[in-house]
Amino acid sequence: MSRDFTVAPLDRWTLLGLWLPMTSAMAIAAGSVLWSSSEQVPRGLLFTLPFVLLVGVVLHLLLRRRRIQLEHGELKVTATMFQKRVPVNAIDLDKARIIDLDEHTEFKPRVKTNGFSLPAFTAGHYRLRNKAKAFCLISDRSRVLVLPLREGPLVLLSPEKPRELLDGLREVAASAPRR
Repeated sequence: MSRDFTVAPLDRWTLLGLWLPMTSAMAIAAGSVLWSSSEQVPRGLLFTLPFVLLVGVVLHLLLRRRRIQLEHGELKVTATMFQKRVPVNAIDLDKARIIDLDEHTEFKPRVKTNGFSLPAFTAGHYRLRNKAKAFCLISDRSRVLVLPLREGPLVLLSPEKPRELLDGLREVAASAPRR
């Protein structure tokens, strides 16, 4: 049995935070090359602009890879180019809670160890302000589901309906055979 949970939508600042630097970089590159070149269309520009545009398109497509899924007793999280699979019985559901990162600043991602971030979006592996390790898929900082693992880092998620995901995890945990 598989169940998908919708990830909270991206804030408009996230895409602006991606494309504003990309278009600025292309404009600066074009301006500096055209300013200093005597060629009609400089060769360097023919390679630089499509390359920067390609990087922007790839990052934009990666932003679309956001998924939270419960399947066969396992929580599967896809966050851009990162994935995390956690058996539900490895999650300490008694300590799981829904928080606002502005109120609980100790859970804010601080140091990116292997991640991807833009304004109002965080994905991948981070160290939090409280120095704990965490895997993050955060697109709404006001409703973050904190899932402590029994052994290992935390998992911080932004499902559109965090209570629904927490209830789903508890259902799976309750129906799992005891060892």
